[in-house]
Amino acid sequence: MKHLEHHEDAAHQPANQHGLVGVLLAAGRASRFGSPKLLHPLGDGSRLGVRSAVNLIDAVPYSVAVVSPRHALLRYLLEAAGMHVLVYGDDETGMGDSLAHAVQQTSHAAGWVVALADMPFIQPGTIRQVVRRLAAGSALVVPTFNGQCGHPVGFAGHYFNQLSVLQGDAGARFIIERDAAAAQFLPVTDPGVHLDIDTRDDLARMDRTRIPANASRWRDDARVSSWSGARR
Repeated sequence: MKHLEHHEDAAHQPANQHGLVGVLLAAGRASRFGSPKLLHPLGDGSRLGVRSAVNLIDAVPYSVAVVSPRHALLRYLLEAAGMHVLVYGDDETGMGDSLAHAVQQTSHAAGWVVALADMPFIQPGTIRQVVRRLAAGSALVVPTFNGQCGHPVGFAGHYFNQLSVLQGDAGARFIIERDAAAAQFLPVTDPGVHLDIDTRDDLARMDRTRIPANASRWRDDARVSSWSGARR
C-alpha cells in the first residue's frame, strides 16, 4: 500500500502568473549511487536535489516536489528552499506514479513543467524558456541540446487526464514519443538538460562551473544542523 501524505493542500495553492506549476520528481530509490543521492553535497555546499529544486523555483515560483516518506531530511531541505512537498510512495513507486500524483494534487494548473531532482545542472534560464513556450500556447515543450531531447518537459493543461493516470518507471515518455509531431522542440545551449546523476562517477565528471554563481545562497549546512537539533 502506498504511503500518502499532503504537507499542504497543493490543490488550492496559487500557480504562477501563467497558471503553470513546477513538478520536481524526487521520490526515486537512487540505488546505483550507493548513498542518498539527492542529499549528496555539490561543490558549492548545496545538496544535489536541493540545487535542482532551487533552479526550478527560480523559473516557476510555485513548484511541488514528490518525496518518499523515507527521506525526511530531503523533505525538510526542500521545504526550506521554498518547495511545496507532497510525501508519497513506497518501494514500488515509479516515476509515472509520482508524476500522476503531483498532477492530481495540482489539478487547477494550466500546465506543468516537469523536472527530475537528479538533474541539478539545468539552468533556470532554460526552464524559463520552457515556461514562455507553454505560456504562448504550446501544448508540449521539450528542450533539446545537440539534437537530443532533454528536461524539463512542459505539458499544457489538456494533458491532465493522461498524466494523472501514469504508472511505472517510464514517466511521460510515451506521451512525448506519441505526440512528437505536434511537440514544440526547443533548441537550447544548456548541456544540463542531459546531465542526470545516476552514479558517483557521473557526478565526478561534471564541471563545477555549471553551478550558478548565486548557488552559495543555498548552502544547506546550517539547515541540516537545525533539522538534526529539532529531531533530538
